[in-house]
Amino acid sequence: MDIRIGNGYDVHALSPGLPMWLGGVRIPSDTGFVAHSDGDVAIHALCDALLGCLALGDIGHLFPDTSDEWKGVDSKLLLTKVVSLVQGRGYVIGNVDITIALQKPKLAPHIAAMRRVLAGILGVAEDCVSVKATTTERLGFVGRCEGCEVWASALIRRD
Repeated sequence: MDIRIGNGYDVHALSPGLPMWLGGVRIPSDTGFVAHSDGDVAIHALCDALLGCLALGDIGHLFPDTSDEWKGVDSKLLLTKVVSLVQGRGYVIGNVDITIALQKPKLAPHIAAMRRVLAGILGVAEDCVSVKATTTERLGFVGRCEGCEVWASALIRRD
């Protein structure tokens, strides 16, 4: 069995009046992410983790923020394309683990929906998708509500 593990990390700044998308779910908030796409920092980190499993570079390499093709794109589409790359190389996704650092809003009420959406795109059971949220106890740029950072890990396998 061929098993591969990848890690991803992404950061986006927050700004008033923009939509907040995390894990494919619209989160009610008075701030959202500054980005070329919809700014779903959780999906971006997950894409990087999956791409890392196969040494295919990062999300910016595949979907450059200099391209009008990806301007405002729904990040769920980016993840769908990355999953196709994984599957096209004969791998299946085993599990993924995502940690979101965001001071506010509280994400606990939205985690089940994120897991459901991501599992559907990844083609795995919901218990193969872990999403955790934390604050930074008001420390750093996350604690000052200036941005959000996300870490993601993924395991893929080929039997």
